[in-house]
Amino acid sequence: MTISYHNLKNWPFEDIEQHYTARDAILYSLGVGYGSNPLDPDERAFVYEKELRVPPTFAVVLGYPGFWARDPRSGIDWVRMLHGEQTLQIHKPLPPAASVVGRSRVARIVDKGPGKGALVLIERKVTDMATGELLATVEQLNFCRGDGGYSATGDPSDEAPTSPPPVPERTPDAVCDLPTRPEIAHIYRLSGDDNPLHVDPDVARSAGFERPILHGLATWGVAAHAVLKTTCGSDPARLALFRARFTAPVYPGETIRTEMWRENSYVRFRSSVIERSVVVLNNGFAELR
Repeated sequence: MTISYHNLKNWPFEDIEQHYTARDAILYSLGVGYGSNPLDPDERAFVYEKELRVPPTFAVVLGYPGFWARDPRSGIDWVRMLHGEQTLQIHKPLPPAASVVGRSRVARIVDKGPGKGALVLIERKVTDMATGELLATVEQLNFCRGDGGYSATGDPSDEAPTSPPPVPERTPDAVCDLPTRPEIAHIYRLSGDDNPLHVDPDVARSAGFERPILHGLATWGVAAHAVLKTTCGSDPARLALFRARFTAPVYPGETIRTEMWRENSYVRFRSSVIERSVVVLNNGFAELR
């Protein structure tokens, strides 16, 4: 099968209702490295229920529709699909506990041409069920390497989304190094992504990795942790938008260095693994309140 533009644009996503508690929020925080220094009050605030702070990036695991692209009806060659970019717009700080609903849709499909793949952008709105308030908009851009050229059958192709801007060439204004625990992937998967690639050595080797890799969204969450800690005084209410492009995997136990360039109310950033000198997130962009 190949991608059908109209089929994907009208994909029947179900509304995903989810109730989360302070325990769920704390578990997510531990999965992106908060609490590594239990004596730091700013770290402790994200992992202790007393006056709990919730990371804005917790929104990416709320109302998640699951790995829907594995459905044969999608026409997507999901084995060759990569998570290319992730964007989060925070409309309102997440409460310590709430009942939310996630409503997803395929927002864009872009044919890059035969042999060049296609882009599929999924948008999810996360809404507080009690108040009706929109809490967050989540966008996941998937690079479908095996699906380029689908428009040759006459199907439309949307305009490509704007790429995140590159980081400046000058010396960064701030740098934050955050270690990851060897068991961090085991913790992060408890927030909903149980892909065995991240915990099973045999699965990881079959995918071409020497050992299990960290979830991309966990790496992304660690980078947000660094930006929040360094530029926002660890205040979740100050982060309005967070976006980055995935460039390489992280192995649990490695140290993630996030370099930041401040431009008024914006922060551009890049994250790399110190131990291997490999950039793992690039073209990072954050908007502050």
